[in-house]
Amino acid sequence: METLANLESFVRSAETGSFSAAARRLALTPAAVSRNVAMLERNIGVRLFQRSTRKLTLTEAGERFLEAIGGNLEALQAAIASVGADQGEPAGVLKVSMAPSFGMTYLLPLLPAFRARYPQVRPEWHLENRSVDLIAEGYDVAIGGGFELSSGVVSRPVAPAHIIAVASPAYLAGRAVPTSPEELADFDGIVMRSTRTGRVRHWTMRDVAGAEMAAHLPETIMLNDPAAMREAALLNQGVALLAVPDVLPWLERGELVRLLPRWYADAGSISIYYASRTLLPGKTRAFIDFVTETFARERLAERFAGSLG
Repeated sequence: METLANLESFVRSAETGSFSAAARRLALTPAAVSRNVAMLERNIGVRLFQRSTRKLTLTEAGERFLEAIGGNLEALQAAIASVGADQGEPAGVLKVSMAPSFGMTYLLPLLPAFRARYPQVRPEWHLENRSVDLIAEGYDVAIGGGFELSSGVVSRPVAPAHIIAVASPAYLAGRAVPTSPEELADFDGIVMRSTRTGRVRHWTMRDVAGAEMAAHLPETIMLNDPAAMREAALLNQGVALLAVPDVLPWLERGELVRLLPRWYADAGSISIYYASRTLLPGKTRAFIDFVTETFARERLAERFAGSLG
């Protein structure tokens, strides 16, 4: 009987065309994945890959073998995860993607309590400003907004992603307070250029009654990171349109001020993304439940809602 590790290494290497890519998905070294595949080939007496310095290519026998076990492997993994959850506490490497500003402010502070509750789970948390491919890159969970729901991925909304206008009290001193989004054109703008599209994001704001108006913020200062935009606003450099989570602690401390408190832009939802398996691994379910409980206890969905201004 072949070990699950050998079969997983084979299937992930076939899917990615690389021992290195498979290793990242499996939280192993490329050498370990290569050894597992070599052991599988030796045990069944068939070469499964044609190897070159550039890529792996399945042999004809490898293609037949992949077709035969691919779906069965997923079912076997789910069964093992289910039994493991029943027999003991969640365990294993938990690979999570999150935006840097959001992760540093709201998720990393949860790390001590999470590890205390689940000491057998080993966090591997990636703070990055991009939408990852959960399946291809081997992530257990991603938290953020704007992810495309590829096949096999589901989302669980936990809070709104509302965009509001903020500036420092010092910057606003002596300036007339704007009464509508179009009046933002009279201020210095701190705007964001997308690293993915190269374009500057412009927002249409709405008020609590449902009226909509474009926010014409000048492109005075251009940055590519929300945390950097917030810092520029704290340095009295102008007005920034940012998600409530990125500025909430500074608003609560009075270091930033919200302009147009009845206006906001709707950027969708902050969601937890994970693979749509029938039976989630215990470590994944534990993390999702832990974050959801924290959001409810701290009333973050309500506090993140710009529409309540």
